[in-house]
Amino acid sequence: MAPILRLSGISKQYGAVKALDAVDFQVSAGEVVALVGDNGAGKSTLVKVMAGVAPADVGIVEFDGEAVSLQHPHDATRLGIATVYQDLALCDNLDVAGNLFLGREVLAARPWRYLRLADKVEMARRARELLNTLRMEIRDTRVEVASLSGGQRQAVAIARSLLGDPKVVLLDEPTAALGVTQTAQVLRLITELKQRGHAVVVISHNLIDVFDVADRISVLRMGRNAGDFVAASTTQQEVVAAITGLNVRPATPTDTTGTQP
Repeated sequence: MAPILRLSGISKQYGAVKALDAVDFQVSAGEVVALVGDNGAGKSTLVKVMAGVAPADVGIVEFDGEAVSLQHPHDATRLGIATVYQDLALCDNLDVAGNLFLGREVLAARPWRYLRLADKVEMARRARELLNTLRMEIRDTRVEVASLSGGQRQAVAIARSLLGDPKVVLLDEPTAALGVTQTAQVLRLITELKQRGHAVVVISHNLIDVFDVADRISVLRMGRNAGDFVAASTTQQEVVAAITGLNVRPATPTDTTGTQP
């Protein structure tokens, strides 16, 4: 399939530091692409370029086959690119529905509409409908987000990003600091996004999670492309070799160190 989002020759520099150097990247509808690399490889900078937070110095960005300019987060949102950052940006004192509709509240009908009062009942109904559609395990949309588990909080942040019906969803370390059960919930949600036709980009250090959900794995190293792998036809060892730049190979019975004699 033709990519919904394609970046070609993307470079980004901060003073003397070249964070990205002629990077190519693409993702198609209904595809999960994992973006991996060591700390400082340029993953976060590339996501910021896609999200419109840090415009590229050089390079071309195409969305749905047309060249576009991502100079501001509003540009990305308008096109249909949603980003869920690692800190989630949730309000702990608000309930689930309040967080989902924060900044886009549903207003009450007349005669109360002129007072710009939020229709909490309708917001709760729509929140429940969205959560059920995504098969999220949150029973009550009226509970405060502070009382939810890490996996449930991640699910709320992802659900909030879907209210604008984006075509591309960027997830920054969605399983970081989560337990086994919570991680499984988030990975199921990522699979659900794929099945709904969203293009999903997952930034992660956890290769086990990556191989569970990704169709392709794109590796960055020192701000440059270091490899692009089809998840079903590669191994973790090959991906690690691309991340580290080392020629890693499986150990043999006579060579338990995994290095050449």
